[in-house]
This record gives sequence, structure tokens and C-alpha cells, in this order.
Amino acid sequence: MIQVKNVTKKYGKALAVDNISFTINEGEIVGLLGPNGAGKSTTMNMITGFIEPTQGEIIVNGYDILKKPQKAKGEIGYMPEGVPLYTDLTVKEFVTYMAEIKQVKEKKEKVKKIIEQTGLEDVQNKLTKNLSRGYKQRVSMAGALVGEPKILILDEPTVGLDPKQITEIRNLIKELGKTHTVILSSHILSEVSQICNKVIIINKGKIIAVDTPENLEKKVTANNCIYVTVEDPEDKMKNVKDEINDIKSVELISENEDGTKKYAIEAKGEKDLRKIIFSEFAKKNIAIFEMKKADTTLEDAFMKLIEGGNK
Repeated sequence: MIQVKNVTKKYGKALAVDNISFTINEGEIVGLLGPNGAGKSTTMNMITGFIEPTQGEIIVNGYDILKKPQKAKGEIGYMPEGVPLYTDLTVKEFVTYMAEIKQVKEKKEKVKKIIEQTGLEDVQNKLTKNLSRGYKQRVSMAGALVGEPKILILDEPTVGLDPKQITEIRNLIKELGKTHTVILSSHILSEVSQICNKVIIINKGKIIAVDTPENLEKKVTANNCIYVTVEDPEDKMKNVKDEINDIKSVELISENEDGTKKYAIEAKGEKDLRKIIFSEFAKKNIAIFEMKKADTTLEDAFMKLIEGGNK
């Protein structure tokens, strides 16, 4: 659907994007991540055709963005950050205007459909300047959708929204992902983890990771570790490493006011220790108050990959 091949972008002597390559397949929802100044916006702007690459090739659904820009851009609906709208137009007028620019056939029917799809029926006759931030985001998305593009590019689609509005926009993006290829940038990594089935991480103009959120989390997990809080008045925990073959190490994390102790127990290899701990600790009369697998989040993965790239 989208192929970015050996793309570089320079502003004078400054290198914004450095020889990046990746592919986005049809039907994927892809998160574009990176710290400020990493090259995310530059990359998105090159895919949309807003700026030209210094070197390299970008193919959008079979069309070269430089050789056939009108065809390539016709495949894309773009929702920029900051929600730029014509504030003296009503919602319906704005979406209709965007349909006219994109030369949409059966314009009236398409505008009605998109207004319904984005949940704007109740405000369609209001001026866009009088809408809440959440509704403005929806109007901007409606403008991106009205040309019936195969690809949606969303730049920070939930920035500035309250929790209810964020949930509504996330659900809308998930629904749109059933019929569109979606690229979105976001600083909210939990959001990317919930919405996206692939993540591209950029740092200092270079691609440092392309994978699913789940695989990225697994790759940076330091070890297979369980956190367990126990009541152990006879201090039997000091011997469990030697007595249970599947345990690699046992580390005391904290002693609590209620007399319980929290330990980090690392397994040998990939074995899940939880069943073994339940069974063996019961035999030893060690009471388990809490047990939790040490999971790595996408935010943990992102930070470790960025920090690794900065060394």
C-alpha cells in the first residue's frame, strides 16, 4: 500500500530524515513514534506529498508521489495536527467544501454519509469555531474522509482531548481501520499500543524499529520475572532458589509494614513460574498475598530503544 524506499530529507545542511525504508500493507493501522525532532512529521509530510524528499522514492498504492502526485494524493486523506478549519463555515459547509476540492462524485450523498460516520449529525449546522475540541477533531477527520481515500494519515488525532473524547476518537479510528489503511502519530504510547497493529519508531532521522507493539515489548524485556508478595515468618524463601529447579534467582525487593515481603523471582529460560510457585509455596507453607508477572509496556520498549540509539 505504501512503500518508502531509501528516503532522505535535508534542509540545507541539516539532515531531517536519513535514508529510511519501510512498507505499510493494506489494512494495517500503523503508529509512527519518535521523540520531538526525530523526523516523524517530515516523514508524514513526504508521504502526503506536502514536501518532496531530497532522495529516495515513495510509492502510494502503486503511484510514485513525485511522478504522479495527483493520483497518489487522491489515495490519501490527511488530518493535520492543530485541527485547521475554516471557522466561519458550518460543519456541513466545511465537509461539502472539502468534497468540492476533492471533486467527489455524488457529493450530497457522500457528505451526508461522512457526517453520519463521524458522529456529527447533531452539530452539522453549527459554525466550526463554536465547537468543542473533540467535535473539531471529528470535523477535521470528516474532511480527510470525504474523498473516500484508501489511506488515512492522522497527526496527533487525540491531542488536547478529554478522556471521554479520546475514547470516542480511538473507537472511531479502530472502526475506520476495518476499511482503511491508517497511519497515525501520537505521543500517547498507551494509545498506540491499543489501536495499532504495527509500530515504526524513528530517532534522529533513522528507523530504529519496525514491529508489532507486542513484539517490541518482548524484545526489550530483560528477563522472565515474577513479583511475589509473601508471608514467610520462618524465612523459607532463602532456600527456594536451591530447592526449585526452574528458579534462576530470588531478590528481596521490599519488607512491608504488615510483615509481608516482596520478592522478584527470575525463571530459567521462558518457563512461566506462576503454577510452580503456587504449588511449591503451598507445600512449604509460604502464604502468597500477591503475584504479578513483570510486564514491559510499549512505553518501556520505546524508552529503551531510544536510549539505546542515543549511545
